Amino acid sequence: MQSSSGYKAQFEEVYVSNYARMKRFAQQYLIHEEDAENIVHDIFSELWEKKMEFSSFVNFNGYLFMMLKNRSIDFLRRKTLEQHAITEMQDEYTHSLKLRLASLEELDNRLLSDNNIDTIIQKAIDALPEKCREIFVMSKIEGKKQKTIAEEFNISIHTVESQMGIAFKKLREALKDYIPLFIFFFI
Repeated sequence: MQSSSGYKAQFEEVYVSNYARMKRFAQQYLIHEEDAENIVHDIFSELWEKKMEFSSFVNFNGYLFMMLKNRSIDFLRRKTLEQHAITEMQDEYTHSLKLRLASLEELDNRLLSDNNIDTIIQKAIDALPEKCREIFVMSKIEGKKQKTIAEEFNISIHTVESQMGIAFKKLREALKDYIPLFIFFFI
C-alpha cells in the first residue's frame, strides 16, 4: 500500500491525462457539457474515495472507459424515462384541455339566456332544509366566513362544513341539468 502523498500524485497524473478525453467522449452522447462534466467528476470522486490501486489493473484505460460508458448509459436511460413521463403528463394535460374546450363549446347557450334561470336556482335553494339553506345563503350569497356563521348559530365550524356539504350535494342533484351554471355561481 502506498502513502497518501504517493496516491495523490498518482491520482493527479491519472486525472490530468484522462479527464479531457473522458469529458469529450461523454459529451458526444450526453449533449450537455455540464452533464458530461458531472459524470466524469463522479467517476474520479469514486476512484479517490476507494483509493484504487491503479497499477493493479491490466488495462486501466479500459476500466475508465467501461465506467464512463456505463454511467453514460445509466444517465441516458434515466433521462429517457424522465422525458417519457414529461411527455405523458403533457399529453394528459392536452387531453384535459381538449375535453374542457369541447365541454365549454357544447354548453347550451339557452341555459345562459334562460329567463327562468334565477327562478330555477332560487327554487333549488328554497328546497334545502331550513338550517342548511340559512347556512348556505349566509356563506355563498352573503359571503360570510364559516367561523362567523358558526358563532351566529352557536354551532361548531364542523357543523357549518357538514351543512355546506349537504347543501352542495342537494343543489348538484336539483341543478344537474345546469351543472356549469351551478359551478359558476356557487363554487
